[in-house]
Amino acid sequence: MHRRLFLAAVAAFSFAAQAAVTVKDEHGELTLEKTPTRVVALEFSFVDALANVGVSPVGVADDNKADRIIAPVRELIQPWTSVGTRAQPNMETIASLKPDLIIADKDRHAAAYDELSKIAPVLLLNSRYGSFDDILAQAQVIGDALGKHDEMKAKVDALNKEFADIKAHIPAGQSAIVGASRENTFDVFSKDYFAGGVVARLGFKLPEPLDGKAFYEIGLEQFLAQDPDWLFVAHYREESVVRKWEKESLWSALKVANATHNVSIDPDLWARSRGLIAAKLMAEQVRDAVAKAAK
Repeated sequence: MHRRLFLAAVAAFSFAAQAAVTVKDEHGELTLEKTPTRVVALEFSFVDALANVGVSPVGVADDNKADRIIAPVRELIQPWTSVGTRAQPNMETIASLKPDLIIADKDRHAAAYDELSKIAPVLLLNSRYGSFDDILAQAQVIGDALGKHDEMKAKVDALNKEFADIKAHIPAGQSAIVGASRENTFDVFSKDYFAGGVVARLGFKLPEPLDGKAFYEIGLEQFLAQDPDWLFVAHYREESVVRKWEKESLWSALKVANATHNVSIDPDLWARSRGLIAAKLMAEQVRDAVAKAAK
């Protein structure tokens, strides 16, 4: 009797593991006949999502720089094989890994969808230009595709709770600009871009998208006109354009001339990562900056 019950349980487990699942993505719908175990991730946010539910990708488009995957994510997954850059992943390397799921980005990889689909089923998501809410929803889709709906939902719920807790301790009504400063250009991340959305979710007023673009370039005059309460800036170069602006006489009249309101942020975390783990770290950095300024 016990043996029959044991065999029945094994059979039920096996059936559940093999049960087909259908998820919606940017290409329509994707049906997976069995739970994927060999996943290739072509964007950093996808690696973040996998790490949240204990799945180690066999391949990652890590731009040939493993440390571009932030340390808290790397610590949760096993070593992977680099499949090249996010912009141009290596198809031969991907195929050699014999994946049973490839998670790809709508903007970067739509043109390669058919080629990727010859290797393995492709889950196509909007990571690169996704909003904060988009990235959370995509994490849930990834969890569903891997048969880990409940685990991912618990992670998303926990993140939303932490954001609510942090927001409750931040004075309301403050404005902020979040952006990336290169040698000669400064790009603003609007509230509809992931990093801007993180700060907006904490109660700050962020710039709106411009001409349908979630992030866009502005000059010093536009920055002066906005005069935000806070600046969170990722300096891509030591001699970045914002550091040049800081030497202008007009800069001293800005609210962010107060050094505690001018916060340098990590480009790998704020401009490239995107994901639940990244969002948590970003929110905590904002919380700590606000607390420091209040002292």
